[in-house]
Amino acid sequence: MPYLGEHLRQCMAVPFDWKNTQLVVVSGWGPNFCGHAIASAGNYYFHIDGLHDYPWYMGHAGYLRYMRENDKRELRRARVHLPNPDGAQRRLDELAAKRWRFGVLPHNCAAFVEEIFAAGGSRVSSWTNCPTVRWQG
Repeated sequence: MPYLGEHLRQCMAVPFDWKNTQLVVVSGWGPNFCGHAIASAGNYYFHIDGLHDYPWYMGHAGYLRYMRENDKRELRRARVHLPNPDGAQRRLDELAAKRWRFGVLPHNCAAFVEEIFAAGGSRVSSWTNCPTVRWQG
């Protein structure tokens, strides 16, 4: 099985670097023409992948492994300003405690990333919940 990261099932002892936040969009798989959205905080990356699974996280070396083993290409990386980094951390902690039910367009990888960013005070969103579509800030 290709590497997806480590399951993030509990909050971390030290908060992530939300002052250094980015939206990362990588190529999708199979019929997914939209791509795959990943949140980056400092040197850590967070995403969901699976129909009903816990979120995944990985450090930068893990991200490079994820890209290689899943035959992904980085399509876009954009800095995201979060005026409330503690809110983003709290929301990630909440999401880590439960399984994410994947719902194609309404409840997908882009929605996961948007929830974290919104809790951090960002207005970054996608028009269609499709990460390769132009995100508005």
